[in-house]
Amino acid sequence: MEKSNSPPYSILLLVLFFSSSSFLSLASSSSILNDSTISNHRSLPHHRKKGGHVQYVTHNVLHYGAKADGVSDSTPAFSQAWEEACKSSRPASVHVPKGTYMLKPIVFYGPCQSKMLFHVEGKVVGPKHYWEFGKSGFWILFYKLEKLTILGGTYDAQGSDYWACRKSQSQCSQGTKSITIIQSRNVVVKGIKSLNPQMFHLAIDHCHQVLLKKLYIEAPTRSPNTDGIHIMSSEGITIAGAVIKTGDDCIAIGPGTKNVHIRGVHCGPGHGISIGSLGLHTHEAGVENVFVTDSVMTRTQNGLRIKSWGRKTTSFVRNVVFENIAMENSYNPIIIDQNYCPYNKNCPGMVNT
Repeated sequence: MEKSNSPPYSILLLVLFFSSSSFLSLASSSSILNDSTISNHRSLPHHRKKGGHVQYVTHNVLHYGAKADGVSDSTPAFSQAWEEACKSSRPASVHVPKGTYMLKPIVFYGPCQSKMLFHVEGKVVGPKHYWEFGKSGFWILFYKLEKLTILGGTYDAQGSDYWACRKSQSQCSQGTKSITIIQSRNVVVKGIKSLNPQMFHLAIDHCHQVLLKKLYIEAPTRSPNTDGIHIMSSEGITIAGAVIKTGDDCIAIGPGTKNVHIRGVHCGPGHGISIGSLGLHTHEAGVENVFVTDSVMTRTQNGLRIKSWGRKTTSFVRNVVFENIAMENSYNPIIIDQNYCPYNKNCPGMVNT
């Protein structure tokens, strides 16, 4: 096989510094990042009552027919509760009390009339058989929303039978992402637990100003493509405190993403924190202004990784800081790969195999 001689267009202006055997900093030579240049969630709009708390009109899913038995299909009840809350002229919440609720693929559509809270005190589980998720690629999708808070609860997609199908090389349906937020703005996700997704735990796509805080994410080490947090084409994303144990990237930052601030993440097992892959397409947006600090990698395949395909592209990586990152038993602590080709098949500049 012959490696590509194409210039490495994807990664620019990166300088590597070592501060000790356990901590490292990867910084751009052309800029300094700080909190004000990343994202600021202190001024999200609120409707308040006395005492400074938001007053919500509550829509309890039990009142719409949901069953907390973990078996009955509660999807229609969740949909109806959301539709009623979304029409409210006052801040409204969908409340999921303690208990276990089985939920099939669902879309929580916006825009809504006012601020929305999706508050789960219990547990939400996916259907028992993977084919019941259908072909949409989503389990729980929040779409075109503003001023949304997703608070608490456990989400278990029960993805083990889907992983088994993938490993057997059978004709499996498209896997689903557990929680996806698309084309939304001013979103807070706090205190949730995500378990056993078919694919990604949490996906952020075409969003602005998203705060992810105090998350617990877990899937088996060998579960395929179970990225913890996957960010695409988004701006102003803050991850403040997360424990991520999964079978793929703990955090993946894709093309078109900028102004990302990550701190207080404990990653492992998993594949570390990755920027890319980039440059899969000739005309593709880049990644810029990424600040990762005060985080720990334990028993990870990779620590910090930037990966791009070895072809000419408009994509790039610039203004990146990795600071105060502790690593323990990480197989590849730092990787900058400009000839990324995961299966060594049909690689740029290589003979097809």
